[in-house]
Amino acid sequence: MFLAHYLGLLHRSERELAGALRDVAADHRDEADVFHICRRLAERCDDHVGRLAPFVERYAEDAPDEPRRLHSALFDGTRAGGLGLLRDLHDLYLMAAECDVTWTLIGQAAQGARDEKPAGVVARCETETAIQLLWLRTRMKQAAPRALVVAT
Repeated sequence: MFLAHYLGLLHRSERELAGALRDVAADHRDEADVFHICRRLAERCDDHVGRLAPFVERYAEDAPDEPRRLHSALFDGTRAGGLGLLRDLHDLYLMAAECDVTWTLIGQAAQGARDEKPAGVVARCETETAIQLLWLRTRMKQAAPRALVVAT
Protein backbone atom coordinates (compact mmCIF):
# COMPACT_ATOMS: atom_id res chain seq x y z
CA MET A 1 0.00 0.00 0.00
CA PHE A 2 1.46 3.34 -1.05
CA LEU A 3 -0.74 5.38 1.29
CA ALA A 4 2.13 5.30 3.78
CA HIS A 5 4.32 7.00 1.18
CA TYR A 6 1.90 9.92 0.82
CA LEU A 7 1.24 10.16 4.55
CA GLY A 8 4.98 10.47 5.08
CA LEU A 9 5.23 12.99 2.26
CA LEU A 10 2.50 15.14 3.81
CA HIS A 11 3.89 14.76 7.32
CA ARG A 12 7.26 16.11 6.21
CA SER A 13 5.74 18.74 3.91
CA GLU A 14 3.70 20.20 6.76
CA ARG A 15 6.77 20.30 9.02
CA GLU A 16 8.83 21.98 6.31
CA LEU A 17 6.07 24.51 5.64
CA ALA A 18 5.85 25.34 9.36
CA GLY A 19 9.58 26.01 9.46
CA ALA A 20 9.50 28.16 6.34
CA LEU A 21 6.56 30.17 7.68
CA ARG A 22 8.51 30.86 10.87
CA ASP A 23 11.56 31.93 8.85
CA VAL A 24 9.49 34.37 6.80
CA ALA A 25 7.79 35.71 9.92
CA ALA A 26 11.13 36.32 11.62
CA ASP A 27 12.87 37.89 8.65
CA HIS A 28 9.94 40.09 7.58
CA ARG A 29 8.89 41.22 11.05
CA ASP A 30 8.69 44.80 9.76
CA GLU A 31 5.54 43.68 7.92
CA ALA A 32 3.28 43.22 10.96
CA ASP A 33 0.63 41.17 9.17
CA VAL A 34 3.23 38.83 7.68
CA PHE A 35 4.91 38.40 11.05
CA HIS A 36 1.74 37.54 12.97
CA ILE A 37 -0.14 35.59 10.31
CA CYS A 38 2.84 33.48 9.25
CA ARG A 39 3.40 32.53 12.88
CA ARG A 40 -0.26 31.59 13.23
CA LEU A 41 -0.16 29.57 10.01
CA ALA A 42 2.95 27.76 11.26
CA GLU A 43 1.01 26.76 14.37
CA ARG A 44 -1.72 25.33 12.12
CA CYS A 45 0.91 23.30 10.29
CA ASP A 46 2.20 22.01 13.63
CA ASP A 47 -1.38 21.01 14.47
CA HIS A 48 -1.65 19.21 11.13
CA VAL A 49 1.55 17.29 11.89
CA GLY A 50 0.07 16.24 15.23
CA ARG A 51 -3.23 15.18 13.65
CA LEU A 52 -1.35 13.13 11.04
CA ALA A 53 0.84 11.35 13.60
CA PRO A 54 -1.59 8.50 14.44
CA PHE A 55 -2.06 7.69 10.75
CA VAL A 56 1.65 7.89 10.03
CA GLU A 57 2.24 5.45 12.90
CA ARG A 58 -0.62 3.23 11.80
CA TYR A 59 0.52 2.97 8.20
CA ALA A 60 4.25 3.24 9.01
CA GLU A 61 5.97 6.31 7.64
CA ASP A 62 7.63 5.64 4.31
CA ALA A 63 8.43 9.16 3.20
CA PRO A 64 10.54 10.18 0.26
CA ASP A 65 13.02 13.06 0.48
CA GLU A 66 10.98 15.36 -1.77
CA PRO A 67 9.72 17.78 0.89
CA ARG A 68 13.20 18.35 2.26
CA ARG A 69 14.52 18.84 -1.27
CA LEU A 70 11.58 21.11 -2.09
CA HIS A 71 12.26 23.20 1.01
CA SER A 72 15.94 23.55 0.21
CA ALA A 73 15.30 24.30 -3.46
CA LEU A 74 12.70 26.95 -2.67
CA PHE A 75 13.91 28.15 0.64
CA ASP A 76 17.61 28.79 0.79
CA GLY A 77 16.91 31.55 3.31
CA THR A 78 14.66 34.54 3.16
CA ARG A 79 15.27 37.59 1.01
CA ALA A 80 15.23 41.28 1.88
CA GLY A 81 13.10 44.11 0.54
CA GLY A 82 9.80 44.21 -1.27
CA LEU A 83 10.84 41.81 -4.01
CA GLY A 84 12.30 39.48 -1.39
CA LEU A 85 9.01 39.42 0.49
CA LEU A 86 7.13 38.67 -2.72
CA ARG A 87 9.50 35.81 -3.60
CA ASP A 88 9.31 34.41 -0.06
CA LEU A 89 5.50 34.48 -0.14
CA HIS A 90 5.60 32.83 -3.56
CA ASP A 91 7.80 30.05 -2.18
CA LEU A 92 5.43 29.56 0.76
CA TYR A 93 2.52 29.36 -1.67
CA LEU A 94 4.23 26.57 -3.63
CA MET A 95 5.00 24.66 -0.43
CA ALA A 96 1.40 25.06 0.78
CA ALA A 97 0.12 23.91 -2.62
CA GLU A 98 2.15 20.71 -2.19
CA CYS A 99 0.38 20.13 1.13
CA ASP A 100 -3.01 20.98 -0.35
CA VAL A 101 -2.84 18.50 -3.21
CA THR A 102 -1.43 15.81 -0.93
CA TRP A 103 -4.33 16.27 1.52
CA THR A 104 -6.70 15.78 -1.41
CA LEU A 105 -4.95 12.60 -2.55
CA ILE A 106 -4.89 11.14 0.96
CA GLY A 107 -8.59 11.90 1.32
CA GLN A 108 -9.30 10.07 -1.91
CA ALA A 109 -7.16 7.12 -0.84
CA ALA A 110 -8.94 6.93 2.52
CA GLN A 111 -12.27 6.82 0.70
CA GLY A 112 -10.96 4.12 -1.62
CA ALA A 113 -9.72 2.08 1.34
CA ARG A 114 -13.02 2.71 3.14
CA ASP A 115 -11.07 4.12 6.07
CA GLU A 116 -13.29 6.78 7.61
CA LYS A 117 -10.98 7.69 10.48
CA PRO A 118 -8.75 10.02 8.46
CA ALA A 119 -11.75 11.65 6.75
CA GLY A 120 -12.41 14.17 9.53
CA VAL A 121 -8.74 15.05 9.79
CA VAL A 122 -8.45 15.45 6.03
CA ALA A 123 -11.57 17.62 5.82
CA ARG A 124 -10.40 19.98 8.56
CA CYS A 125 -6.77 20.22 7.50
CA GLU A 126 -7.55 20.50 3.80
CA THR A 127 -9.86 23.44 4.56
CA GLU A 128 -7.21 25.13 6.71
CA THR A 129 -4.60 24.64 4.00
CA ALA A 130 -6.96 26.20 1.44
CA ILE A 131 -7.25 29.22 3.74
CA GLN A 132 -3.44 29.42 3.92
CA LEU A 133 -3.28 29.43 0.13
CA LEU A 134 -5.94 32.12 -0.08
CA TRP A 135 -4.10 34.38 2.37
CA LEU A 136 -0.76 33.85 0.61
CA ARG A 137 -2.28 34.63 -2.80
CA THR A 138 -3.98 37.76 -1.43
CA ARG A 139 -0.80 38.95 0.29
CA MET A 140 1.22 38.37 -2.90
CA LYS A 141 -1.30 40.48 -4.82
CA GLN A 142 -0.88 43.21 -2.24
CA ALA A 143 2.93 43.07 -2.41
CA ALA A 144 3.26 42.78 -6.20
CA PRO A 145 2.68 46.41 -7.27
CA ARG A 146 5.20 47.79 -4.79
CA ALA A 147 7.76 45.06 -5.50
CA LEU A 148 7.43 44.87 -9.27
CA VAL A 149 6.55 48.41 -10.30
CA VAL A 150 7.77 50.72 -7.56
CA ALA A 151 11.16 49.23 -6.83
CA THR A 152 12.05 49.82 -3.19
